[in-house]
Amino acid sequence: MSDPTTRAHSEVAFPGSTGERELQQRFGTTQRAERFYNCQVIDRLNDEMHRFLSRMEIMFVSTSDSQGECDSSIRCGLPGFVVALDDKTVVYPELRGNGVMASLGNITENPHIGLLLVDFFETTVGLHLNGSAKILENDELLEDPRVTGEIRLKCERTGGRKPERWVRVTIAEAYIHCSKHIPLMKRMPKEIAWGTDDERLKGGDFFGVSRRNNSLKSE
Repeated sequence: MSDPTTRAHSEVAFPGSTGERELQQRFGTTQRAERFYNCQVIDRLNDEMHRFLSRMEIMFVSTSDSQGECDSSIRCGLPGFVVALDDKTVVYPELRGNGVMASLGNITENPHIGLLLVDFFETTVGLHLNGSAKILENDELLEDPRVTGEIRLKCERTGGRKPERWVRVTIAEAYIHCSKHIPLMKRMPKEIAWGTDDERLKGGDFFGVSRRNNSLKSE
């Protein structure tokens, strides 16, 4: 794996949006932002990021549709469930969910995606990966020569842990999320009911929305 940590941010296609740049000027943070771009933003995974990914169990996913309407979601799995195929490409599995397909639906309209993986249990550091996403069926992913035996085994699983499909992300930006405001958490035992449709195990009507909706319908 190459180690691009010495690359200047100019090798990343214009880090930051126009809105970022305008607000940096308005609020006097341009120099601070430039230091961050120069020191921390790269366009691929380096060796440290590869090692970080191999330990992660939690990832936040941000997508938007063609009109810019946003959705945020979370993906969890065993350590290393997000897999790097190379320095520029990661894949993650889509397990059985609620059938809404919010994230995947957005990707079909707008491939831009933002991933944030956070180490809540040791370093409280996060890793941002921004790029473009593509949905792959299991068979389609397995045709990629970069796919490892580990991924092949995941595709052969049965039951709730079998990926229904995968998302492949081509990385445009990779950078740290600093640890100063992230709480350190303690891992507690929990039996994970992968892919279950059991409402009790899924959390039931925790926020009471279904109960209130049903009440309104019966009036």
